[in-house]
Amino acid sequence: MGKTLGHHVAKRLVELGCDQFFCVPGDYNLMLIDTFVDTPGLKMINTTNELNAGYAADGYARVKGIGCVMVTFTVGGLSVINAVAGAYSESLPLIVITGGPNSNDYGTSRILHHTTGLPNFHQEAACFKEVTAAQVEIYNLDSAKLDVDAAIAMAIKEQKPVYINICCNLAAVDHPSFSEEPVPFYLIPKPSNPDSLEAAITAAAAFLDKAVKPVLVGGVKLRQGKAQAQFKLLAEKSGMPVAVMPNAKGMYPEDAPGFMGTYWGQISSAYCAEIVESSDAYLFAGPIFNDYTSVGYSLLIKREKMVEVQPWHVTIGGYKTFTCVSMGDFLKGLAARMQPNDTAFRNHERMFLQAPEVPKAKEGAPLRTNSLFKHVQAMLAPESLLIAETGDSWFNCQKLKLPPGCGYEFQCQYGSIGWSVGATLGSALALQGKKRVISCIGDGSFQVTATDLSTIMRYETNPLIFLINNGGYTIEVEIHDGPYNVIKNWDYVALCNAMSNGDGKGWATRVSTEEELIAALNTATSEKADQLCLLECMVHKDDCSRELLEWGSRVAAANGRPANPQ
Repeated sequence: MGKTLGHHVAKRLVELGCDQFFCVPGDYNLMLIDTFVDTPGLKMINTTNELNAGYAADGYARVKGIGCVMVTFTVGGLSVINAVAGAYSESLPLIVITGGPNSNDYGTSRILHHTTGLPNFHQEAACFKEVTAAQVEIYNLDSAKLDVDAAIAMAIKEQKPVYINICCNLAAVDHPSFSEEPVPFYLIPKPSNPDSLEAAITAAAAFLDKAVKPVLVGGVKLRQGKAQAQFKLLAEKSGMPVAVMPNAKGMYPEDAPGFMGTYWGQISSAYCAEIVESSDAYLFAGPIFNDYTSVGYSLLIKREKMVEVQPWHVTIGGYKTFTCVSMGDFLKGLAARMQPNDTAFRNHERMFLQAPEVPKAKEGAPLRTNSLFKHVQAMLAPESLLIAETGDSWFNCQKLKLPPGCGYEFQCQYGSIGWSVGATLGSALALQGKKRVISCIGDGSFQVTATDLSTIMRYETNPLIFLINNGGYTIEVEIHDGPYNVIKNWDYVALCNAMSNGDGKGWATRVSTEEELIAALNTATSEKADQLCLLECMVHKDDCSRELLEWGSRVAAANGRPANPQ
């Protein structure tokens, strides 16, 4: 056992902490799956389709630092590619493996099934080239070990997905290159250029020290740069107040001194945008300024006031750029140079007013969204991981205060509706009961990927899903309304029961009032805490957050800009 290419790849995954892989079987990958199942410490998770397998690997990678998805050639690969593109946009290292045709078919004019009918077996790799950091096609075992290790190393170093295609007749063949246990990975971190690093730190310290009221803003690429601890150190040493961009929520402790909340332009946390945008200097660590995070390009910030820190370069004042500088090295070095300045936070304290508590609804009154999220807030704990699906859940979850240790994930850059069902599965399996996943999903998004609710039950995970049923794609309604935003209503409770089919651990109920919600939560957190709980929450179709209304109108304005004159 263990002398094959398949065993080698599987052992590498286990070595890197990836103890589960997500797959959909197909005739080209069956022997490869056999080698994975045969490897101690690695568990197979079957999903109902390739897209969900990719989403699950995405959610798993967010927790464990690396994920793996395996599908069959082309018909499976092109199905999973949307999820892989999402992982690429979010800088998540996924090992994407496809089982390919027999090696003897390459270079021939044969037409094979699962393809587009052309004797070109490189189409799949060509498609993945745009959404992976490396592409490897293995139809010769002599160099396979080197090629596989290089691809996996690339995923780790670049924090991006990589693609590996393995011919079906090579996966389980003994070969001398796999006769011994692989030497453990030891990847030397890419070092900063010392001179460039020193120049960047000196220039940034001078830039920020001359400011009267500087602030810090954390961005999502703090994860890719592995610099969350160094960003926190800079905040502690400098005394500057901290905000996070929406897709970086959860990457900075919300109970830390000086934390102001989310900076999201006009829909920021209370009094946060005013402090950031009135500052005379701000450091953004790992930002992505797209139309969503910028609320339709309406942020009132200026590049000439900014220190922008990306994983491998720093730009000061909009034009002075220092390359070959590690984000972690830079933030740590800057922390040692900064003069303490908490002026901006004291300004925030003077103007800040606590938001009023949402009042209890009248008995029997229809459930309202703000009441629902009041109770979501109350149940968050250090043992929770909160997942927000694309839609109004983005905006409602953004307003929740995360207790210390509580995780948070959402897919802001790619925004693929339905992502959260697979991500809930992958995250729950990665956590292995250490935290309970709490997912907020709209009915429209849920319908895209609902089938893997059965997989969540099959593998006996225990997420709590708030399925918010308002009859359509509310986020699209607020951008541009039309009949296409209305969906067919399902009996979601009956659907969950049908998927359970008497042998799955799952419980579902429908709630229409605050009293019913409270009763359901009591059940979900006590006698049903060890299993999937789905709460179908009935709300009015026009009941959405103030933030979505503002955000939707501004994104619509950005989408509707007139064409430039020719």
